[in-house]
Amino acid sequence: MTQLDTSGKVIQGWDPEDSDHWDSKIAWRTLIISTTTLFIGFAAWYLVSAIAPILNEIGFDLSSGQLYALTAVSGLACGLFRLVFMFLPPVLGTRKLVTFSALLFLLPMFGWFSVVQRPDASFVELLAISFASGIGGGVFSGLMPSTGYFFPKRMSGTALGLQAGLGNFGISFIQLVAPWLMGFSLIGIGFVAPQRLPDQTAIFVHSPAIFFVPWTIVMAVLAWTLLKDVPVKANFRQQIDIFGNINTWVLTVVYLMSFGAFSGFAAQFALMINDLYGQTSKFAEVMNPDDLPRGAAFAFIGPLLGALVRALWGPLCDKFGGAFWTFIGCLGMTIFTAFSALFLNPDSPDQFWWFLAGMLIMFFFTGLANAGTFKQMPMILPPRQAGGVVGWTGAIGAFGPFVVGMLLSAMPMAAFFWGCVVYFAITTVLVWVFYARPNAPYPG
Repeated sequence: MTQLDTSGKVIQGWDPEDSDHWDSKIAWRTLIISTTTLFIGFAAWYLVSAIAPILNEIGFDLSSGQLYALTAVSGLACGLFRLVFMFLPPVLGTRKLVTFSALLFLLPMFGWFSVVQRPDASFVELLAISFASGIGGGVFSGLMPSTGYFFPKRMSGTALGLQAGLGNFGISFIQLVAPWLMGFSLIGIGFVAPQRLPDQTAIFVHSPAIFFVPWTIVMAVLAWTLLKDVPVKANFRQQIDIFGNINTWVLTVVYLMSFGAFSGFAAQFALMINDLYGQTSKFAEVMNPDDLPRGAAFAFIGPLLGALVRALWGPLCDKFGGAFWTFIGCLGMTIFTAFSALFLNPDSPDQFWWFLAGMLIMFFFTGLANAGTFKQMPMILPPRQAGGVVGWTGAIGAFGPFVVGMLLSAMPMAAFFWGCVVYFAITTVLVWVFYARPNAPYPG
């Protein structure tokens, strides 16, 4: 094998499975820069979920179905963008891919910054900006496989768990800080007039959209100057051979459940709380709306919990294997989605706390399932196929916000929840049969 040479932008002789041909400093530097970039990307993706619940309060006139659709279309876009980005790591290389990805995040950031200042903007324009937001999550299917090139299999659970989990924090972070950022004008954009709530209180809905712009530019510069490429090359025909492997399809079903539910419920959680127990619920007709829960105040907790678990569980997946934790995660998701479904037709607003508890525990188990699934892929599949399957399953899982949003706008919420329970139960059985049971054909 060629001697390890890290002096150029393309590393020569790289092999993470051979300690003499691997540089841990380069690997961890790549993980840090790409994960920070992914964190910002997820925040850009979920800007719509933080902004949509307040649009009607600042002068827009959107129906409940339009709001669900608005948050859903970014999930559709994310899935489509992931189908593109999954092929880019061996084509562009890590350095160009991360830099290019960061610069693309500026599109939805400037889009939301502009549109929230114009309540007369058309619904089509809002949908277009929401679609552009999907870029932020779409890069996942490029950055994750790319990072996988830099770490040995024994560390894959930790590395991919950290990247995916800390990247997912961008979802809860933007949902957490957006209400706070809307409370004041950021330095340098004080010349932009605030929006007004019905009681004429000033609110700066454009602030969250512009907050990440300087950080995005910084990450693009760091990626371009500090990252390197490894010589992994594959053409389109070589990359699509993943579809001849049965594990590609089973793991796709699993990840659509685990990350699809995580991302889908995270995108709609605030609207669901408002419709069931909050300002747009039946209780608002007989109670002071100010005494009811506001979805925006709770929506960040679920994705925060799921992302934290995913990040922390990587070392445990490396130690005990991913299949075990994938099975436990899927089983827990099934049970607590069913539990939450019992509180979708509440008789009292006090039942909100039971609904919230059930959903938060469900989010906890999504973290286990997501961490376990991404540990399994590098263990079950050969290196080049593992990267492709990571990208492909990530793309399909990213349709979660679109699927959840469209189904919630088309059917009663109870029917949707019980449909999820059935799908989750079937998937849990698949995980047991293929991966988790004693003498399973594909343990990992």
